[in-house]
Amino acid sequence: MSILKEFKQFAMKGNAMELAVAFIMGGAFGKIVSSLVADVIMPPLGLVVGGVNFSHLKLTLKSAIPQKLEQGRVVQEAVAEVSLNYGIFLQNVLDFIIIAFAMFLAVKAINTVKAKIAEEEQKEAERSEPSEEVQLLQQIRDALLKDSQKKAD
Repeated sequence: MSILKEFKQFAMKGNAMELAVAFIMGGAFGKIVSSLVADVIMPPLGLVVGGVNFSHLKLTLKSAIPQKLEQGRVVQEAVAEVSLNYGIFLQNVLDFIIIAFAMFLAVKAINTVKAKIAEEEQKEAERSEPSEEVQLLQQIRDALLKDSQKKAD
């Protein structure tokens, strides 16, 4: 079988399609959470800690050097600032924590529903067919009834 045919079979399977949908939904969910953190959570948090905008927090390792011109010629090229942008990192960590917690809640809800379904199926199975012990006791009862009927005759 050619690789293209194998890929087509793989791509058309339900699991691959579900994975693609989950990936797209996860990306959209990530954008929503990023907006929640950046636009809703971080501004009040920055206000509480003294009006700090977390996305601008950084540790400058080397300041920027502007371009120098003399008589219209470039004497020195501009050098960009070198900094550790820990504010953006903190915001991304908060994004991750919120996404991880939301996924935990979703998985927990799914597991709870699955457990309830399995429990109901188990109860239904127990109701439909008696256990081996019950069947054995019923056989003993039936045998005793037959013996008592034979003695009565």
